[in-house]
Amino acid sequence: MEPHLRLVTGSIDRVFTGRQPWQIVAITTTTVLGAVWLCQVLFQDESLYSRAKKKVFKLARLIPQVRRRVEEEIEKINDGFVKDISQKGAYYTELPGDGLTPEAIIAKVDEYLELGHYRWKEGYISGAVYYYNPELIKLVTSVYGKASYTNPLHPDVFPGVCKMEAEVVRMTATLFQGGASACGTMTTGGTESIMMACKAYRDYARENRGVTTPNMVLPVTAHTGFDKAAQYLNIFSKVVPVDPVTTAVDIRAMERAINRNTVMLVGSAPNFPYGTMDDIEAIAALGRKYNIPVHVDACLGGFLIVFMKRAGYPVPPFDFSVPGVTSISADTHKYGYTPKGSSVVLYSEKKYRHHQYTVTTDWPGGVYGSPTVNGSRAGGIIAATWATMINFGLDGYVEATKRIIDTTRYIEQQLRAIKNIFIFGTPATSVIGIGSKDFDIFLLGGELNSLGWNLNSLQFPSGIHICVTYMHTENGVAQKFVEDVRSKVALIMQNPTKPVEGKMAIYGIAQSLPDRALIGDFTRCFIDSMYYTPIDKKATK
Repeated sequence: MEPHLRLVTGSIDRVFTGRQPWQIVAITTTTVLGAVWLCQVLFQDESLYSRAKKKVFKLARLIPQVRRRVEEEIEKINDGFVKDISQKGAYYTELPGDGLTPEAIIAKVDEYLELGHYRWKEGYISGAVYYYNPELIKLVTSVYGKASYTNPLHPDVFPGVCKMEAEVVRMTATLFQGGASACGTMTTGGTESIMMACKAYRDYARENRGVTTPNMVLPVTAHTGFDKAAQYLNIFSKVVPVDPVTTAVDIRAMERAINRNTVMLVGSAPNFPYGTMDDIEAIAALGRKYNIPVHVDACLGGFLIVFMKRAGYPVPPFDFSVPGVTSISADTHKYGYTPKGSSVVLYSEKKYRHHQYTVTTDWPGGVYGSPTVNGSRAGGIIAATWATMINFGLDGYVEATKRIIDTTRYIEQQLRAIKNIFIFGTPATSVIGIGSKDFDIFLLGGELNSLGWNLNSLQFPSGIHICVTYMHTENGVAQKFVEDVRSKVALIMQNPTKPVEGKMAIYGIAQSLPDRALIGDFTRCFIDSMYYTPIDKKATK
């Protein structure tokens, strides 16, 4: 017998010699359970350090002084959010006795829509509103009105709206070079499209590979919708770093993160923070190597990137033409210019889409099946999306894309020439991330905000970005933005160590707080504030 085996068997003999049968059973059971517990602790997807840190902060909150201080700060933050969001004028907190007339309702709608001070129609905001044309609004309003009562949950009653959805999916699949087997569904937005892909791959892996503790591997820059899907669907997110220069995902790190429980790989085309694009071909190669589905998130720029080659801007392969790409999400309500609340998720084969569906066969109400999260869906949105796409047509989309990419390239070129700021990576479509090594970039965000600009704030590292839309292609808008950035950078450099003040300071503070649960509490306060209505104190007595 080998020496190490003699050592092991000798140890076992010493443990069990002279023991009663029940003692042997107890020792064996305790040992096995201990080993199982140790494996659960050591081999969870989340690191031991991360779990320990969360536990420490959670225990710290049990200390009365700490708990009181945290509660006081949360209360201050909450009061500030409520103060910022509360609007002047009366609130409806109960149904009016007599219903309002159509004229009164329209007047109220106009009044509510005038709330807020950002000049979004003039292109002063990043993203959010991607196209504004009164003629298009007139068209989609008419179409939505005609289809507002329809519901594709009842295809026998409303076959026409189902035909529209099928055509939207097929037109989109064609744009992304999907073959005859390509398929998909419409959803209510990018997050639902992402969530549906995650559900499909989770269930596909469970049925075909027996995976019960699924994880997905994705870049740190992937849209937060994947994190939401992970929370809803109990999938662990294995987040991998990006190259600090290109901001594209580190392919080697992605490969190291793959294990037998990995149900999907994710790449962005482009990502939200910096507008850069991951190496989709390399990610797809990993998918083929390990037989793992690959999802390309093109929610933000999908309806730009599919037209860029035709507009004179070649892009690396990113769609179904890349072997290994099995699904794509793309928002029609961004650069497809459709009304808010529509997106498309596509698959290379029906076998994946089948696992997106929810099917119940034993319900007393009958056999039930639905393609997405919702059962009933707004047929009006489907019809308005369909109408917008066939109204624009291929040539219309190519022309709009050329204007937006031309404008983005102009802004990027001009910003790169400004000292004391830099651009993150190389923007692939319409997003330009801005940082600085010479001053706190949130100073620039605050200064631009004072001029009416509303940009997106980034963290880890600090940055701001502008998402260029059709609004920025209007005469003088891009030039005005560049001039304002140039003048404000010059102003900041007169005192580059000045501390950030006001709302922009919150972003800097948020990054520095090690207890991320506290940031979660602040965020919940903000969301709560969006549902603010004044409370009738008499009614509460």
